[in-house]
Amino acid sequence: MVTDNVADTLIRIKNGYMSTRDEVVVHFSKLNLNICNLLQEEGYIASCERKDNEIAVKLKYDGKDPSLTDVKRVSKPSRRVYMGVKSLPRVLNGMGIALVSTPKGLMTDKKARKLGVGGEVMAEVW
Repeated sequence: MVTDNVADTLIRIKNGYMSTRDEVVVHFSKLNLNICNLLQEEGYIASCERKDNEIAVKLKYDGKDPSLTDVKRVSKPSRRVYMGVKSLPRVLNGMGIALVSTPKGLMTDKKARKLGVGGEVMAEVW
């Protein structure tokens, strides 16, 4: 049984890239679907599609290089990390993104800064 769905989703996508797969399957939840949609908007995955209780994630490559290099889970079930808008992290000086769960929904750190909201920093992706 998976206790951390966000980490499981991100690691499945990362491992799919490491094994040069075209598609990976992750468990469905609204949060996982929102994470996949954000990764698609930011260009880290090609597409995501809900199929019953699963999400099919098509991976995106630039030649042979994967679009997503690494992920880091910041906030964990055992230790939640909340930050205000002024202390949101800049991942690789803006080359990566941080996934932030705010009162206005799940968004990237850049959008959260623009809207002036902080929240739970879930993960960093680059």
